[in-house]
Amino acid sequence: MHLRLIPWFFIILNFMEYIGSQNASRGRRQRRMHPNVSQGCQGGCATCSDYNGCLSCKPRLFFVLERIGMKQIGVCLSSCPSGYYGTRYPDINKCTKCKADCDTCFNKNFCTKCKNGFYLHLGKCLDNCPEGLEANNHTMECVSIVHCEASEWSPWSPCTKKGKTCGFKRGAETRVREIIQHPSAKGNLCPPTTETRKCTVQRKKCQKGERGKKGRERKRKKPNKEESKEAIPDSKGLESSRETPEQRENKDKQQQKKRKVQDKQQKSVSVSTVH
Repeated sequence: MHLRLIPWFFIILNFMEYIGSQNASRGRRQRRMHPNVSQGCQGGCATCSDYNGCLSCKPRLFFVLERIGMKQIGVCLSSCPSGYYGTRYPDINKCTKCKADCDTCFNKNFCTKCKNGFYLHLGKCLDNCPEGLEANNHTMECVSIVHCEASEWSPWSPCTKKGKTCGFKRGAETRVREIIQHPSAKGNLCPPTTETRKCTVQRKKCQKGERGKKGRERKRKKPNKEESKEAIPDSKGLESSRETPEQRENKDKQQQKKRKVQDKQQKSVSVSTVH
């Protein structure tokens, strides 16, 4: 009985030695592929290398290659940096670089922000915006053209003339409207916001306090009776200016004679009063 069990024992022993040799050769291959592999890595790395940094990441972390000079180092991050988008795979979560004209992106075909000089439109970065759109230099996006919008006209104002609502037959009336939407750079310009037209009313006299400023100023400027008298030239003066020199001399002589006679009469009156 014991002699029959001996061959089976050697068979099992040889099989275990074969499995051990296979595991050893696999370990040697892994060491050749990743020299200096360490299981006690820092910074979220599952496996790492002294030369290449992280080789794999812990669950839920993203693996990304960072360039330092001519060398690339593996890093494990909780989210992908700017200019990269993340993709989750069964065995690894990986960060992939966006397109050259994208600053940030959702995936390789959809940009969320463009680099300087490009305008974002439907996930793509364009040199110029399509027809019907215009570039917004603040957000660096292609946006719809906005045209000016104005409100409805207000009712016409009362008919006036020189600030008055009475004392005339023909004047003017005005209406206004407001701008409710200002245009963008390529939008249609805004229309006028005021409009004036001529109007005709039944003439009526102005009551006290209804005269406009111009009417009051005119009233102030009217001259007094005395000023008007002074302004009117004397008819006698005009007649004297028309006389000849001989006529003036005769008049002067007559006036002198009258004065002499008046002086004699005054002297005689004064003498009689003294007596």
